[in-house]
Amino acid sequence: MIVGIPKGLLYYKYKPFFHTFFEELGAEVLVSPDTNKEVLDMGVKLCVDEACLPVKIFHGHVAKIKDKCDLIVVPRIMQIKEREFICPKFCGIPEMVYHNIEGLPRITKSPIYLYSIDKFYNWAYDTGRMITKNINKINVAFERAIEAQNHYDEGIDDNDFELKVALVGHQYNIYDDFINMNLIKKLHGFGVGVITQEKIDDEVKNNEVKKLFKRPFWTFAREHYGFVSCAIDNNLIDGIIYLSSFACGLDSVIIELIKNKIDEFPFLLLKIDEHTGEAGFDTRIEAFVDMLQRKKRKRGEMA
Repeated sequence: MIVGIPKGLLYYKYKPFFHTFFEELGAEVLVSPDTNKEVLDMGVKLCVDEACLPVKIFHGHVAKIKDKCDLIVVPRIMQIKEREFICPKFCGIPEMVYHNIEGLPRITKSPIYLYSIDKFYNWAYDTGRMITKNINKINVAFERAIEAQNHYDEGIDDNDFELKVALVGHQYNIYDDFINMNLIKKLHGFGVGVITQEKIDDEVKNNEVKKLFKRPFWTFAREHYGFVSCAIDNNLIDGIIYLSSFACGLDSVIIELIKNKIDEFPFLLLKIDEHTGEAGFDTRIEAFVDMLQRKKRKRGEMA
């Protein structure tokens, strides 16, 4: 059996788990190619206009591999942490894909609750049974996939640059070089290093969030705010770049939380959609880096 995995949404965060799980079950794993213009155009054509760019691109990845697979993984991620929630589009993504794309093979639809091993196993059982009836094989595949995920070294923390920024945003924007137009490579080219939220321990981020009047019930809000707050208070960064998809409801809340925290700290918000022009994008990055360099020189911390 060939299992297709679309390289979109939270693929970049959970790829060790999905690869290991299906390979241990004996399936051949086919991952869609890196996002490109063809994938984007297919997604825009198939998805509703109101969806954000990452959801449209996910549709493009599914369409790209649908004729080459027997089963496509469409993760219906409901919750990552207990008593917290994520974007509601994740809950309905199988239905969106199913009704928007014709000629699909079977797709996974079981809900994923990542905060509980028992609840998470329910997904593994339902999905594994689509490939094999051997329960022991499913159990072993699940255990090894969890182990692979636990050993995954996520995130970026550059240490060889005079300037460093916190690169904040959803993983599907940060690690998809087509969506972000090679943002990390461009920053490195300007002599700016990057740190991402995965490099700050979850417990540290939680402690930062406890300082708020009310604890956010969105997982991404807690992670992004906790990361930025810790990075500023511990002098880890010279500025913040927030990469956001146009019309992202969660980001509209998270960005305001962060702005309330940072006061006059250098902050650049980059919003992207399928119409974003690269020239204007580059100009804003260059101007922001120039401002960071001038501030650092003024403090005598840079030649």
